[in-house]
Amino acid sequence: MSIYQPTFHNPSWPFTLRPATSADAQLIAAMHAQSWASAYRGILPDDFLDREMSAERETHWHTRFDELAAGAGEVFIAIQDDRPIGFVCLVAPDENGSVLVDNLHALPGAKGSGLGTAMLSIAAQWARDRGAASMHLFVLEPNVAAIGFYESRGWRLAGREDDTMGGIHIIALRYVMPIS
Repeated sequence: MSIYQPTFHNPSWPFTLRPATSADAQLIAAMHAQSWASAYRGILPDDFLDREMSAERETHWHTRFDELAAGAGEVFIAIQDDRPIGFVCLVAPDENGSVLVDNLHALPGAKGSGLGTAMLSIAAQWARDRGAASMHLFVLEPNVAAIGFYESRGWRLAGREDDTMGGIHIIALRYVMPIS
């Protein structure tokens, strides 16, 4: 259950943010797949992006919403003109007092609108409300646009991790942001 109002809006934003529910799992999966297909083209295999990813993301989000319902975190959906344009998924503070920004996605048409920055602001407030001292996230090493976005907002590189995505080896960069 969200501690936020059902929807909230800042007069400077051209969108509103609302907490997602399990009924939004398919919508979140579709936005996630659309965002990855755009952002990860040339990074992940085309076959994965074009044929496997949608089903994989749908399975992932149905499972993830079960975890979130059990208190693991929360998802917020951004809405503009009655259309979903992005989302952010936050995971409750870990043993180090850091909230994982598990996903932050603005659909291709919403990039540059201030949506990502607004969602990070909500994420920081959500984390502070839970007593967190910092937030962290992971960015694929070749995703220079995302790296530039986070670094320009004060996030700092804290490590590198080997991972697998789309059937290939990748490097995920860990970024951190103090919020206290």
